[in-house]
Amino acid sequence: MAESQYDVAVIGAGPGGYTAAFHAADLGLRTALIDQEPQLGGVCLLRGCIPSKALLHAAKLVADAADAASWGIHFEKPRIDHEALRGRTKAVIGKLTKGVRTLANSRKVDVFQARVAFANATTLTLSGANGTRTLSCAHTILATGSRPAVPESLKLDDPRVMDSTSALDLPDIPGRLLVVGGGYIGLELGTVYDALGSGVTVIEMLPRLLNGADPDLVRPLQQRLQRRFKTIMLSTKVNKLESRQDGIAATLTGPEGTSTEIFDRVLIAVGRKANSEHLGLEHTKVAISEKGFVQVDCQLRTAEPTILAIGDVVGEPMLAHKATHEGLVAARVIAGKQATFDPAAIPAVVFTDPEIAWCGLTEEAAKAAGRAIKVTRFPWAASGRATTVGRNDGLTKLMCDTESGRILGVGICGVGAGELIAEGVLAVEMGAVAEDLAASIHPHPTLSETVMEAAELFQGHATHVYTSKQ
Repeated sequence: MAESQYDVAVIGAGPGGYTAAFHAADLGLRTALIDQEPQLGGVCLLRGCIPSKALLHAAKLVADAADAASWGIHFEKPRIDHEALRGRTKAVIGKLTKGVRTLANSRKVDVFQARVAFANATTLTLSGANGTRTLSCAHTILATGSRPAVPESLKLDDPRVMDSTSALDLPDIPGRLLVVGGGYIGLELGTVYDALGSGVTVIEMLPRLLNGADPDLVRPLQQRLQRRFKTIMLSTKVNKLESRQDGIAATLTGPEGTSTEIFDRVLIAVGRKANSEHLGLEHTKVAISEKGFVQVDCQLRTAEPTILAIGDVVGEPMLAHKATHEGLVAARVIAGKQATFDPAAIPAVVFTDPEIAWCGLTEEAAKAAGRAIKVTRFPWAASGRATTVGRNDGLTKLMCDTESGRILGVGICGVGAGELIAEGVLAVEMGAVAEDLAASIHPHPTLSETVMEAAELFQGHATHVYTSKQ
């Protein structure tokens, strides 16, 4: 049993974990990166953000080809080679994982493929193909991520019932797909399967899709999805699933009563659960909440002084870019530098069609907090660029402090919203006021102009929207 001494050991090689490890190494700390997967990249790269966005790109190509008919450009119905599509997605993953491995080697970060558990606060036991060994480390960063959550009532030992991981493998394209959950994962994967030929039914227990997102932003998306998906059922619960020869029988209860429908496949997308078990944390002082999240302070320190935690395992929002920035903070804290994780705005993006993106305070959150705000909305129907691409179904929205004009939140629904929201993040973080955005010259014709004109509306006017002076 060999022993090694490290300044930092990072458990989990996702975006948060490898960022923490790389930055720690850049700061001169001897660093180990541990993950039980043979490839680096974690859930995001291997079976989350990256493969889903690759498939969503393919879905958009199909949708754009169909939409081209309105321009007088007609394509034959696409022939989809599922095996080639799977291969292309795997190639994207392979390219990026090799890049992460190269960066680890360049920084002389020691990578271990192994399962890991704490023997005590500064000793890790690694179990892998090469046997068992221990690592002695002055500090450890937990970056173990999360996994799909499946309610006990919907657990069924049938390969036709999928979670987000298995759905990304595209086992086949079912004629009838039930998506349980109207959150971002369900809607993104529903968009993929719809484009590839499935009849998609979405069941959401709550009265609206994307609970927590601004209803103004969700509305254009829901209207488009209602035209594309077979059915969207809100305020409806899936009571049970049953395996049958002709499919999966789902018993549904909603406003119109209880019914049973048959589907070829079912995707369960009702949330994610933190990977905080089976790590030997009982041998440390690390505290875990009732929901399974590791509890940390603003420097990402746990109750155990030598252990920090970042990413999904510490709680919402479960976003890769949030984990990445937490990883930077954790590495700096261990290196003795002044650093805290206290962002004013963490952007969220739903990569549907249209996309939805927001940052800072939503209108509902601002009102709940008693903030005096002025809300401005710029409809993309007034955008020249949105009109040229045939996508006027968007909206750009600002939440500003009533008196100072300080931008407290930004929300965008429309094509490319995920790219546009970065300007909103910068505005919120820098404490910009609406006049700053309005006075910043934006290129024409672009969708970014919608942010400028939304800011102009705070002052009571915008070139392309008439505002009554009464």
